[in-house]
Amino acid sequence: MKSQSHNPKESVEKSELYQALSASRTSFVSTGVFSFCINILMLAPVIYMLEVYDRVLTSSSESTLLMLTLLLVFLFLVMGTLEWVRSQVLIVTGNRLEKTLGPRVFDSLFHQALTSGGSVATAQPLSDLLTLRQFLGGASLLTLFDAPWLPIYLGVVYLFHPLMGSIALAAAIFLIILAVVNERITRRDIQDANKLNIENTQETQLNLRNSEVIEAMGMLPRLRARWQQKQDQLLELQTRASRQGGLITTVSKTFRTTMQSLMLGLGAYLAIQGDISGGTVIAGSILLGRALAPIDQLINSWKSFLGARSAYTRLTSLLENSKVTEPPMPLPPPQGLVEFKKVVVALGGSTEPVLQDISFKIEPGTSVAVIGPSAAGKSTLIRAMLGIYPTTRGAIRLDGAEMKQWDREVLGEHIGYLPQDIELLEGTVSENIARFGQVDPDKVVAAAMAAGVHQMVLQLADGYATKITAHLLSAGQRQRIALARALYGEPKLVVLDEPNSNLDTEGDLALANAVRSLKAIGSTLVVVTHRNNLLQLVDKVMVLSSGSLVAFDNAAVVMEKLSTPQPAAKVLAKPVSENAALEN
Repeated sequence: MKSQSHNPKESVEKSELYQALSASRTSFVSTGVFSFCINILMLAPVIYMLEVYDRVLTSSSESTLLMLTLLLVFLFLVMGTLEWVRSQVLIVTGNRLEKTLGPRVFDSLFHQALTSGGSVATAQPLSDLLTLRQFLGGASLLTLFDAPWLPIYLGVVYLFHPLMGSIALAAAIFLIILAVVNERITRRDIQDANKLNIENTQETQLNLRNSEVIEAMGMLPRLRARWQQKQDQLLELQTRASRQGGLITTVSKTFRTTMQSLMLGLGAYLAIQGDISGGTVIAGSILLGRALAPIDQLINSWKSFLGARSAYTRLTSLLENSKVTEPPMPLPPPQGLVEFKKVVVALGGSTEPVLQDISFKIEPGTSVAVIGPSAAGKSTLIRAMLGIYPTTRGAIRLDGAEMKQWDREVLGEHIGYLPQDIELLEGTVSENIARFGQVDPDKVVAAAMAAGVHQMVLQLADGYATKITAHLLSAGQRQRIALARALYGEPKLVVLDEPNSNLDTEGDLALANAVRSLKAIGSTLVVVTHRNNLLQLVDKVMVLSSGSLVAFDNAAVVMEKLSTPQPAAKVLAKPVSENAALEN
């Protein structure tokens, strides 16, 4: 993902989500046309009542009654068909929105995870997209298309009699006020409840991933208490919103029913006075109910509206913060030349840099070990090298091109990466090694053999077709399969972060052989390690301390300095100068 400058005001008015919805303008217009026809047909029972009471009953014409009834049934069938078509149009619109934005939202989740270091990574935006799709295809949105017909229905009631129209108008205003009050008193609680629910779900997912640690050290009761505390807050917010909203919903429903009955009574009084006909008595009550129904439905569906609005806001923010540009121009396959030029890296918006003015050059085919104390910045260095972490200042180049100039999907085929925290993905062993691309059996086996894991895989129940499950493999086995994934396709740049942290003696030997194989094929290798056995296999050693580069030279030279107390202290006392690092 690449950031690009944009006008904030314009992005709010014409966000990517807004544009995706605007692309379905034709569908919304069609829905509006269908709504026009449906609401016109809604007048059919009103006219039917007028004709039955004012014409059929006075003329006692059975043929007229039959024709009117047949016509009404036909119009109801047409209206039902239009209702179905209208709902299908909106369902298709919702599906189109998800298909259009689904890949972008999915990519944006990973962009968010990378820029935050995984601290705020959540799959909530996918749920938000589902919420929008369901809203577009649900009855709540249809209510918005029917609501504008309220003035027309009130106008027809007014034509029956001004007093009836005035009563209907007053009833509509009262229900509108109820809808506004409902939104005002429930919005904050519903938003807070949704936010708390997202946070609680994220925390629970994290706890589940650490279930073994929690169980082993008896932490479950305390974590359950933390969860229960937040859950009680959530329930309190939801209960308060539901109680207040439920009260208004009850008042609205009772008021609408009461007004329909009162309209009948008013109509009867006016009929007795000779101001309206008997048919108008029934027709006025029916029309009032139809006029007030959309407002009543708006009140009942307000949670759905608030949920869709919150989802829209969150998705808009997510997409705005992960703008993409056109793929960069294709570059030749990399040879493995890595160069840092006065690189400064600060994470998570912090002003305190993790890496400070790092400069060095690694020639193609060179193997480098990165060592240093904990929190020296070793993992940050290699993640910045791979373009995972952005630089605050300076430049990181691969074969002379900054990482943003590379197409990540194409470049990924030439890079191997073994992170410190191993996570294999859901799928088969062969799919994991092949990085979930087209599985090339020869390349998969070659990578497994290079990582020394071929025989181990063959011992599994289904060999390379074995499905990865939570407890199927040990930590060492997972690390070796992940190493095979990193070696798949003989990449030109291989970065290994503590590759032997979970390995036994056999795994260490396999790793050493893998390092020798990478050197033999001319791959550039950068490995973070604390074990001396790997230091004997690399060409150069890089020493980091407190985010600064304090040594970078041939392995024998650096190890000799570090093994001598006085020189080692001098070496670690100050960073390596830029020119010295580049010369080495």
